[in-house]
Amino acid sequence: MHGLMSRLFPICRSLTGEGVRTTLKILQEHMPGLTIHEVPSGTTCLDWQVPDEWNIRSARLTNPDGEVIADFDTHNLHVVGYSEPVDVKLELEELQKHLYSSAKMPEAIPYVTSYYKRTWGFCISEKQRQTLKPGRYHAHIDSSLTPGSLTYGELILPGESKDEIFLSTYVCHPSMANNELSGPVVATWLAKHLQALPKRRHTYRIVFIPETIGSIVYLARHMDHLKQHVKAGFVLSCVGDDRAYSYLPSRCGGTLADKAALHVLDHLHPGYQKFSYLQRGSDERNYCWPGIDLPMCSIMRSKYATFPEYHTSADDLTFVTESGLQGAYQALLMTIDCLEKNKTYITTVLGEPQMGKRDLYPTIAMNGNVSKGRARLLVDILAYCDGTNDLFDLAHILNRPAWELFELMDVLLHHGLIREKN
Repeated sequence: MHGLMSRLFPICRSLTGEGVRTTLKILQEHMPGLTIHEVPSGTTCLDWQVPDEWNIRSARLTNPDGEVIADFDTHNLHVVGYSEPVDVKLELEELQKHLYSSAKMPEAIPYVTSYYKRTWGFCISEKQRQTLKPGRYHAHIDSSLTPGSLTYGELILPGESKDEIFLSTYVCHPSMANNELSGPVVATWLAKHLQALPKRRHTYRIVFIPETIGSIVYLARHMDHLKQHVKAGFVLSCVGDDRAYSYLPSRCGGTLADKAALHVLDHLHPGYQKFSYLQRGSDERNYCWPGIDLPMCSIMRSKYATFPEYHTSADDLTFVTESGLQGAYQALLMTIDCLEKNKTYITTVLGEPQMGKRDLYPTIAMNGNVSKGRARLLVDILAYCDGTNDLFDLAHILNRPAWELFELMDVLLHHGLIREKN
């Protein structure tokens, strides 16, 4: 995953443009079934319109002595995203209106955009900004803003059921590692795992979209289908660092996705941070909007907008680690495995079944006591298989990870002691 991220890191991505297409074509090498879609500029999607396509070739800001202050070729964060083309000379006082820096991260380049209002600008470190001297500066940005299209990728992996698990991640930021590339690379490895399964109970829908406008476009095209078929979904963002695990709920909580995420994090990473939906900031805003209400939440490492490197050049390939990616991948993979196994069961026997004749219970008891291990656990499971509790409910009642019950449920099914509720 980290190797793929290193390959994608230098590419300048935005809401639209060749950077997104290049990124998706590289991801297609790992997921041959990934289809790439184009939506024309000006297309109305819910309350929005697809913007003009932005592409940038070069940009440079030089000081009165001809020294380079900011160069797009050095770091693509130096240019305000969606900057219109410009070639002007101006005094420092006037230039300051087009300069952006961060006092909180004085040595880092901030990430700044202006998608829906035409302007231009350069981003530099606060430390560098304080050294600028009076005089005439030359600002040159070779970019284009013209009718084109918005590009997104979609992978659909059919399962035995039309019920879907929905994974959504974004490909619209330039060179940032945790906030941008961790989501797509973890989603790619989850897709590779799912593709390799001999069978899948659920159908899996995985999308790689530009944030916000991409989810709105996708909803405009597929909302009725998603509302009918998606049983759980996750927004994959900021899943690459080593500092924390985080959970952001769906709008009202209590969905199957919330249930699964909380269960896995409670057992794998009990020190995780819980956030409120009021602290949302990614595509859950649209997927969970009233009237849409898809059952989607987020499992993250350090949540976006909570770490100092967020939206700066300090969010680089050293901030995201191999172990950070692996941890998030394992948590999400376990969540998916639990959803694959999650069913509601009904006991088939009235009264406690005779477990001994099935070789499922000890044949010797002392002082009325029997083993409290595996045999007792099987009976405890049966005691709550009343058609109202799914696997997550059973695991919660028994205070055990759901994955510890997988094999036990198979044993009870094999002996005909439970059946799946239709």
